[in-house]
Amino acid sequence: MKSLLTEDGYQEIKGRIEQLTENSEKGWGKMSVGQMCWHCQYPLKLAITNKPNTSKGNWFIKTFFKKSLYNDKPWRKNLPTAPQLKTKENKDFSSEHETLKSLVNELYAVRDRDEWYPHPAFGTFTKEQWGQMQYKHLDHHLTQFGV
Repeated sequence: MKSLLTEDGYQEIKGRIEQLTENSEKGWGKMSVGQMCWHCQYPLKLAITNKPNTSKGNWFIKTFFKKSLYNDKPWRKNLPTAPQLKTKENKDFSSEHETLKSLVNELYAVRDRDEWYPHPAFGTFTKEQWGQMQYKHLDHHLTQFGV
């Protein structure tokens, strides 16, 4: 499984993000390309801020969905999105695109830190699983927009 915390995975994702344009067309789903860039920022921010978390998360989600976050099996199209990761507002592609690129760079910059706190919904991940999860989420949405 590829990881955003390895040089190869990081360079690949960076290059694919660069290929996005304001006119990139989605292959499925409801988000515009600007909304997708906004949507992809939250999981990166969670990993970068790396705050202690006392939430026990959702047993059902952890039991049935957690492993799909970091395995090689692609996610199916049109999966449901958590409410906090949805927006009905238009998002400015240029600014959201720049923020997304910046967050990818920030996460890669902290790849060697020793401690990774649990995810608020999914619980504990290894450093490798954090990197794989971030890669897989970005890969899914970049594929959605044909890059």
